[in-house]
Amino acid sequence: MSWAVGLQGKGGGYRGDFPHVVLLTWVNCASVRWATRVQDIFTAGKLLALGLIIVMGIVQICRGEYFWLEPHNAFEFFQTPDVGLVALAFLQGSFAYGGWNFLNYVTEELVDPYKNLPLAIFISIPLVTFVYVFANVAYVTAMSPQELLASNAVAVTFGEKLLGVMAWIMPISVALSTFGGVNGSLFTSSRLFFAGAREGHLPSLLAMIHVRRCTPIPALLFTCVSTLLMLVTSDIYTLINYVGFINYLFYGVTVAGQVVLRWKAPNMPRPIKVSLLFPVVYLLFWAFLLVFSLWSEPVVCGIGLAIMLTGVPVYFLGVHWQHKPPAFHAFVDALTRASQKLCLVVYPQMDVGSAESQEQQEPMCHGGDPDAPQN
Repeated sequence: MSWAVGLQGKGGGYRGDFPHVVLLTWVNCASVRWATRVQDIFTAGKLLALGLIIVMGIVQICRGEYFWLEPHNAFEFFQTPDVGLVALAFLQGSFAYGGWNFLNYVTEELVDPYKNLPLAIFISIPLVTFVYVFANVAYVTAMSPQELLASNAVAVTFGEKLLGVMAWIMPISVALSTFGGVNGSLFTSSRLFFAGAREGHLPSLLAMIHVRRCTPIPALLFTCVSTLLMLVTSDIYTLINYVGFINYLFYGVTVAGQVVLRWKAPNMPRPIKVSLLFPVVYLLFWAFLLVFSLWSEPVVCGIGLAIMLTGVPVYFLGVHWQHKPPAFHAFVDALTRASQKLCLVVYPQMDVGSAESQEQQEPMCHGGDPDAPQN
């Protein structure tokens, strides 16, 4: 949903995403190719819309309409500067660039990931930065900062001011943006649950794929339900604060882990290498962002932290607790088999005889069909 905010602005219509989420979950369950085609088409559509906004902004500047871009106006304070609010602004603004990490979730489905993953990130980050920054420059050629803050859909307001009878293009563009953003999030986030289940950190059912379509249907359905639960909150800024705070907390821990591994395991094979300077600089910025965001919005960030901590008892119940009673295992096995029959899913093909293969297929061996096809 990175560029959805770039087009939609303030939001507020995310309850209308309910049918979008359900439809796109079905598309992702039906075919990986369909999901990628949807992503390609809608990404192209919103890039064209953002390109139109940028061109209109250039036209405005050529006409001399750049009052709010002049330095003495651009840096005018509308409220007392506060370091906590600055950190919170970075946290919310970084949401627009948050798509850089999602490609990491689907490395197993990439062709030559050691080459194509860094290449995709190196291309996408400058492209997103260019498009997002210049789209916002275009907005302020036609709208004051007060109008930007008051608008529920900045791109729509921009279109109404400059496009005249063609203003209908912008609402369609917003729809394209949100639709493509939701599809991308479903496609990538479901692979996160899929990998977690395969490592034994989530129910084994989530590590299964459809017998013919090879799509992770249980993980997709789990992602769909989780997404729909987030729609309980309709304030997009609150959602961004929740997601931004939790994401950056995990980003920092992950990057710190890379630094520790560089020190403790210097000889570990590293197909993708970066200078140690980059994670160190990132961690310094990360500490500033989280500390002052928590100071500025302790309630919102505290709720986000509490949501994250709900996973702790689940971890102790499902993973840490090794000696569960037989009745618990029987219930899980029965539920797993019933879900397999309902969704027509099995475990992906793995090396025969490996410990991982035997452990993951145990629920199927208890009552599953031994002749069930393996993908």
